[in-house]
Amino acid sequence: MVAEQWLSDSRTVVDGWIRDDIAAMEALPGSVEEVMAYALTAGGKRLRPQLMLAAAEYVSVDWEALRPAVLAVEYLHTYSLIHDDLPAMDDDELRRGKPTAHIAFGEAQAILAGDALLTEAFFKMAALSPGFAPERVIRASRRLALAAGREGLVRGQVLDLAAEYQTVDVQQLERIHRLKTGALFSAALSLPAILAGDREAEELLSAFGEHFGLAFQMVDDMLNVIGDAQTLGKATGTDANRGKATYPRLMGLEAVRQLVDEHCRAALALVDPERGEHLAALLAFARDRSW
Repeated sequence: MVAEQWLSDSRTVVDGWIRDDIAAMEALPGSVEEVMAYALTAGGKRLRPQLMLAAAEYVSVDWEALRPAVLAVEYLHTYSLIHDDLPAMDDDELRRGKPTAHIAFGEAQAILAGDALLTEAFFKMAALSPGFAPERVIRASRRLALAAGREGLVRGQVLDLAAEYQTVDVQQLERIHRLKTGALFSAALSLPAILAGDREAEELLSAFGEHFGLAFQMVDDMLNVIGDAQTLGKATGTDANRGKATYPRLMGLEAVRQLVDEHCRAALALVDPERGEHLAALLAFARDRSW
């Protein structure tokens, strides 16, 4: 019950920060801010921000001091979803039960909104400077840029697209998802430790994020096969239709379930059980979710 309350409370805090930021944007009809606001308030799980808040507790960083970085990560994640849904990429028409940004506003506006969210993320990171040592802010910004850029999320997306209708083994698939999904999880978890100057916790939390990201992606792959579209808020069966390389396709559902459990155990073994209580709660949520 305590963990469930924390999950609810932390999500409420993040949603409030996003609403406050959107209000400050003054999103007028027809503006790029309107599309940004639409995508940001579409009902996301806020897992990455929540992981950051749990990691902040792990290294004794105040939530409020971390607010710009939390917003930066969620903005970056939302940009990636907008672009991922585009016709040139995964061509999805539904996201979180709502029309995707390019369906609701047109491709050009969706692309520009994604661009704006990406650049806004690093504007937010610069706003950390008054509360943290400048050299730590620089390291945190570089870490986030690495996770999001050509050696992280972007590379993963490139490899994912190239793997469509191709023969891919499990090792190649793991590389794709370490980059496309795991890199941002790992960076989000490490940012509080970087800002706190705790190198040991940075390594542990980063590794926790790698296992978390792979387990999360495996569950995503399974839900695309066996999930309910209405519950998920997006179409199912799309991976098979696009010839996507997925874990169920390569290994079968039961083997994937076992691998998810292995990654969850490995993640939990990295962190102190007491300090990492809320990290464990988020891991359980990601493992057991149905949406």
